[in-house]
Amino acid sequence: MKWISSACMGAVLLGCAVSAPAGEFELLRGLAAYLDGDYPLAYEEFRPLAEQGDKVAQERLGWLYDNGLGISQDHAEAAKWYRRAGEQGNWDAQSKLGLLYYQGRGVPQDYTEAAKWSRKAAEQGSAAAQYMLAVLYGLGQGVLQDQVRAHMWANIATVNGGPNSPELRDIRDKFAREMTRDQIAEAQRRARECMESNYTNCD
Repeated sequence: MKWISSACMGAVLLGCAVSAPAGEFELLRGLAAYLDGDYPLAYEEFRPLAEQGDKVAQERLGWLYDNGLGISQDHAEAAKWYRRAGEQGNWDAQSKLGLLYYQGRGVPQDYTEAAKWSRKAAEQGSAAAQYMLAVLYGLGQGVLQDQVRAHMWANIATVNGGPNSPELRDIRDKFAREMTRDQIAEAQRRARECMESNYTNCD
């Protein structure tokens, strides 16, 4: 069947054993259907798993709602599932929930919440969330404006191949034009320390 090769690929990516525990096979079927573009089937596989608390299925279900894939677009429902997955530590869901709060889609616009969820994801290595933190610190939205921290997170996101990297470098350079040489050096030092500590020392 068409999904088998995709499911095997998903198993490799997820590090799943061949004899998967209950729920794992359904998750792989959902991921395979998603990769094949069969979003209604992906929804059917993800929904019960998400309701049972599977954080990967919750994040994927949120993404389907967020983008209207196989179901009607519903940002509020997307936020609900991102939150459930994010509360279990899923950094992809945390990053996406932060973006929803930043844009005010499905939730009230709240820069403090955007910063909170973006920080959680950024400290797990999410380049998208690191980019969001750079913007938030640079503009003083949800956090105290801090050009050094903005430049630091922009540096980290760029190293990690953040979204729209040329644009990200432009933002970092814009921050730099408003900073002294000492501030830029401080931002670069903090970026190195943050990455070397595996994001445990990023203040």
